[in-house]
Amino acid sequence: MSVASLSETVSLLRQIDKAPSIEQIVSHLAAQLASFGVEAIIASLLPGSGDLCRYNRRFLVMAKISEDWQKHYLRRQYALQDPVVSETLCRSSGFGWDDEDFLPKRAGRAARIMDEAAENGLRRGFTVPVATIEGAHGGMTFAGRFMDLAPEQRGALTLVAAYAFGHALLLHDHTSKPKGALSPREREALHWMAEGKTDIEIGALMRISEHGVDRHLRGIRAKLGSKNRAQAVAEGLRHGFIA
Repeated sequence: MSVASLSETVSLLRQIDKAPSIEQIVSHLAAQLASFGVEAIIASLLPGSGDLCRYNRRFLVMAKISEDWQKHYLRRQYALQDPVVSETLCRSSGFGWDDEDFLPKRAGRAARIMDEAAENGLRRGFTVPVATIEGAHGGMTFAGRFMDLAPEQRGALTLVAAYAFGHALLLHDHTSKPKGALSPREREALHWMAEGKTDIEIGALMRISEHGVDRHLRGIRAKLGSKNRAQAVAEGLRHGFIA
């Protein structure tokens, strides 16, 4: 690794350390790693191999990835046969999706999952297994259509992944619990918000006034600790309030 690249890595680590939110961590990573061909970022805790049927949005730590692909992946329970997930659980070091010792894992349904991922822009990737002090397993993946990493770039991503994952877990722990349970009507309003409906449209669908809609949306934002619609939807998805 050159002095210049080391300096860039240290600068990124400092940005991550100062990031006040998980969204800001993702923003820094996306900006700095674009030159590596990184277009998507997924960091997630993982249940044990025997419990992968439990995998859902709540395990996600951070993500920069197509919402449609996320929904499709979870609905089909792809974690059960995703070769990237299984390798992450049994490895201790990073691996590329085109590595010779990983390619044999991509067979049968696993191959179909990888093909579908490629169709969604995740053609090449590099995944770094991580573990917490408590022994929980997780991984951080950097992916894109044209990634081709040099050995020193893999080393940099391994360092960045461990640092970003750890800081995101700290932020996640501080914001992981809603300040209150959403009422059935607030959940309904949140659902329509996620569908992109306007206040007027939500009012018509729920048969309430715009004032009633505003009251529900303010309650949702307060309970989820969000400042706007986008954050409310993101938190709603993360906490499982939106199917």
